[in-house]
Amino acid sequence: MKLFSIHFFPIWAVLLSIVAYANPVYFVDLKSFIIPLLMLIMFSIGLTLSLDSFKKALQYKQVIAIGMLLQFSIMPLSAFLISWAFNFSTALTLGMMLVGASAGGTASNVMTYLAKGDVSLSISMTIASTFMAIIMLPLLIQFYLGESINIPAQAMLFSLVKIVLLPILFGMLLNHFLKNSIQKIEKLLPIIAMWSIILIIAIVVGLNQQNIQNMGWLILLAVILHNLIGLLSGYLVAKKLGYNHTVCKTLAIEVGMQNSGLSVALAMQYFSASAALPGALFSIWHNLSGSILASIWQKKD
Repeated sequence: MKLFSIHFFPIWAVLLSIVAYANPVYFVDLKSFIIPLLMLIMFSIGLTLSLDSFKKALQYKQVIAIGMLLQFSIMPLSAFLISWAFNFSTALTLGMMLVGASAGGTASNVMTYLAKGDVSLSISMTIASTFMAIIMLPLLIQFYLGESINIPAQAMLFSLVKIVLLPILFGMLLNHFLKNSIQKIEKLLPIIAMWSIILIIAIVVGLNQQNIQNMGWLILLAVILHNLIGLLSGYLVAKKLGYNHTVCKTLAIEVGMQNSGLSVALAMQYFSASAALPGALFSIWHNLSGSILASIWQKKD
């Protein structure tokens, strides 16, 4: 079973992506599964949360505020500038922006644990940014791209409520009333979320086989730069403000690892498969970079 655990997330993501690239026909017809899979991920997160999770967040108000500022300023701005520098099409620019304006990814909590960071801080930041993204993501997309593309901001807001907020709240409700039963399956929840993300990535890769063939390496380079900017800005800003190494590591991982699964779902629902490609590649890359960084910090510390 260890082979299928969350520690092998990047390896399985790469392997299934290769299969999807070589045999796209098996994944293209699964396009309609993307949003239900993302809702399953959010529901799984909700099952692990309680009111105590939000009480813990109050202990880190200042650090969370800094994280949110970086999350919704540096990441969307750098996504826009990288897209402009690489002369990306409107669809690819939109895909980069959807990643940049998303919340922190749930995998960040696992990477923070492996890197010996502050896990409760990481979870608090993920919760805060997830709820904040419901408002900020449509607004940021409208702000950066509103004049060049028709952004259905109101429809996106309702989708975020349906895809993110309601599944999380339903999960929390079940956790509150069926806590003992939920605890029995708690170890399976990260694995369910992981395989859901891996399948989402594979579907998007299958849908974008031609785009990857034509300019996949350029998009991957853009995604790598975007991720590195997030990791570096999170660490260096926290360091500059005098926080200890543990907090710096946590902030770096949280800012650098985005909820790219959400960006993929929104791209597929409102725009195109091309717009979903940066999110799919980001999902693969940020888990690889997060794993490498966590391994380095774990050994160093």
